[in-house]
Amino acid sequence: MAKRDYYEILGVAKNATPEEIKKAYRKLAIQFHPDKNPDNPEAEDKFKEAAEAYEVLSNQEKRQRYDQFGHQGVGGNGGFGGGGMNMEDIFSQFGDIFGGGGGGGFESFFGGGGRGRRTKKGTNLRVKLKLNLKEVANGVEKKIKVKRHVLADGVTFTTCRTCQGTGQVKKVVNTMLGQMVSASTCPACGGNGQIIDKKPAEADARGLVLKEEVIAINIPGGVADGMQLSMSGKGNETAGGIAGDLLIVIEEIEDEILQRDGNNVVYDLYVSFVDAALGAQVEVPTIDGKVKIKIDAGTQSGKMLRLKGKGVKDINGYGKGDQLIHVNVWTPKQLSKEEKQALEGLRDSENFKPDPGNSEKSFFDKMKEFF
Repeated sequence: MAKRDYYEILGVAKNATPEEIKKAYRKLAIQFHPDKNPDNPEAEDKFKEAAEAYEVLSNQEKRQRYDQFGHQGVGGNGGFGGGGMNMEDIFSQFGDIFGGGGGGGFESFFGGGGRGRRTKKGTNLRVKLKLNLKEVANGVEKKIKVKRHVLADGVTFTTCRTCQGTGQVKKVVNTMLGQMVSASTCPACGGNGQIIDKKPAEADARGLVLKEEVIAINIPGGVADGMQLSMSGKGNETAGGIAGDLLIVIEEIEDEILQRDGNNVVYDLYVSFVDAALGAQVEVPTIDGKVKIKIDAGTQSGKMLRLKGKGVKDINGYGKGDQLIHVNVWTPKQLSKEEKQALEGLRDSENFKPDPGNSEKSFFDKMKEFF
């Protein structure tokens, strides 16, 4: 099923201010919060959908990519990668959107409830990955070296006494509307619910060590320059929580011969006047190697030829683009005495006089047909 437009989900205009986007998300999050809608899968889906939209539109860089490229510009799954939405991601990243400066989160509105300790998430890592046109077009597996913080062997933990393992400390505040529960991150354990008991000497204060790993990344065909992919759990680890994500930013290397145009590729073919007049077989490069094509006799400069399926894979799985070949008839700049004499003998021939009225469609008309 096609993904809904993020602006439509939040009910805001495309020129909405950050404040309007935050206000719209806050309203939906309250409406569909799981604590207000227990055992309601539909409400939970809407809660996740709103969080995904807010995660993109509240980030200026991601919002610009989304406005330009749509869902593909943000990896097809918002900022949460291919794994879809995760409730713990939502609470860890946006739980403080309701806070009024006192450290309160969702619990400040819903009485603290029974959600318990929220899982803390490690920081994300970001890498740039350069790909040539063939790799972009067909997809490729790449192995890269990444340095990430992981829990050291031999680290042991004990339950935090301040929060009793919940990761939060709560206090009851008396207001005109009655008592409200305000929850904030435990200052002793930083929200982990656990405190390091023992750790090896090489580990830092968080029980982490820096480790280099080789990670295999499967890049789908059809990615574009600036797209961001995500590998869940391949970022930095954190004590008592889950690992962050590895964010892969695609950097497309411009091809020296073929020019990408969306899912199509364009090639400028230069043929001699003789080949254009008499017809010929010529060899042209494609993403997957050279192929031979036929140039019909009488081919005009500007003619567009199409090689079906010789373009870039569609990232959403809708087949492949085509290769468009723009034919240019090459006019020689220097001629020998014999060549000049041969052409002078043809100057007054009726077949060599331009006849636009009987020629093929104009270049612009052809481009309209193609696109």
